[in-house]
Amino acid sequence: MPRSPSVLVIGAGFGGLGVGIELLRAGFGDVTILEQADEIGGVWRDNTYPNAACDVPSSLYSWSFAPNPGWGHRYSRQDEILDYLHRTAAEQGVLDHVRTGVRVTGAAWHEDEHRWHVRTASGESLTADVLVPALGQLSRPVVPDLPGIDRFAGPAFHSAQWRHDVDLTGARVAVVGTGASAIQFVPGIVDRVASMTVFQRSAPYVVPKPDRAYTRTHHRAFSGFPPSQTFGRRLTWVLSERLNAALTAGGAMKRLLELGWRAQLRRQVPDAALRGRLRPDYPLGCKRLLFSNDWYPALAQDHVEVVTEVVTEVEPAGVRATDGRLHEADVIIWGTGFAATEFLAPLTITGSGGVDLHEVWADGAHAHLGMTVPGFPNLFLVYGPNTNLGGSSIIGMMEAQAGYIRQAVRAVARGRTLAVRRSVAASFDAEMQERLAHSVWAQCNSWYRADGGRVSTNWPGMVAEYVARTARLEASDFEPAGVRDDDVEVLG
Repeated sequence: MPRSPSVLVIGAGFGGLGVGIELLRAGFGDVTILEQADEIGGVWRDNTYPNAACDVPSSLYSWSFAPNPGWGHRYSRQDEILDYLHRTAAEQGVLDHVRTGVRVTGAAWHEDEHRWHVRTASGESLTADVLVPALGQLSRPVVPDLPGIDRFAGPAFHSAQWRHDVDLTGARVAVVGTGASAIQFVPGIVDRVASMTVFQRSAPYVVPKPDRAYTRTHHRAFSGFPPSQTFGRRLTWVLSERLNAALTAGGAMKRLLELGWRAQLRRQVPDAALRGRLRPDYPLGCKRLLFSNDWYPALAQDHVEVVTEVVTEVEPAGVRATDGRLHEADVIIWGTGFAATEFLAPLTITGSGGVDLHEVWADGAHAHLGMTVPGFPNLFLVYGPNTNLGGSSIIGMMEAQAGYIRQAVRAVARGRTLAVRRSVAASFDAEMQERLAHSVWAQCNSWYRADGGRVSTNWPGMVAEYVARTARLEASDFEPAGVRDDDVEVLG
């Protein structure tokens, strides 16, 4: 190749590291991954709350090129996954390309140079031929802007910023939120606290989690006969694809999930009034489907109260709800999720002609194949708009994106600037929104949707479809400026 393009990746979680590994394996050595924290890991570095674990089986929630025969459980714990990330990144040689403690504040495309100029919080300026933001959708914790929130007398923290220095033993704890994090940390602390008040805005569907510890026999089989683990991964892939289909189109599996939820709720919550408060008022799948065997038993304990009134303000002594009642607390834990639809915030990204990306996305984020945006050449997002999944492993989506970005970098190496056509991006977005308008995710409000109602996070099909559609970077999708005839075959 004439040259090796310089590539700047922002974020060192699964997505950013995966792109780095893919490019290094393809022979592109000028890759730098910028990470604002002091170590790699993304969400698996940040979320250290009690019981933090994955809700996708370990065999599938891992890179296809790096199976791990040593998983301790079918559903891996946070520390296992973080260790896997560190170990695999070291084995693949990508750690030498990571700079930690570097917070990117913005980037601008310089048309005269055909390069990106990237700014950091320290005032450093970096340049690159290709920019790959890999910030993820669940990286910016959200704490509600409530009156009096700064006047609370005790510790208050978000689940993704867990205060391990706060002793919860014998404490009165208020938990605000009942999402994917809360259903893990609430059972993890419920037996330590004196009392717990759980504020529920809407009840989640919680189905049984078929978890188990792997035995010595499992580990011997996985290590000594790798096809046994490969078979498990493929079987999990098939089942997860059926789950994706069930959540979007219904069918027998969705009915089985509903039966499993009903049976678990009835079996684990004997109190009829509490069961009534824990029944969702929206279709299964419209909000994130949750997996747990101990959520309902935790809420059914005598020292736990589930409050469905909306929180209106925080006072020094506790939390007040719409019914006027003050719920006294020593500690508040915010299980209020993340700013999933605010893609790339708070970075300022300006493209051709100085256009601000967030202005382009004023009505909701959108990108061709979730990666490229018209007017922003040589910019490729990882885990961008409409690439999240209702079921299955996001790792499969991000591996497909890494392969697509590898093809893009190869094209840049041949002297091409890649600017996606507006007509191509508009056609893709229209297809996504038409399909999503008929999906279960359009039937309620959730973190999948932006304020205007646009579903900007989720992919409307199965992973296999996305893998197929990103397998080849099509030359015709991009503006023709600077293209030679012989570049077409290179893009594949």
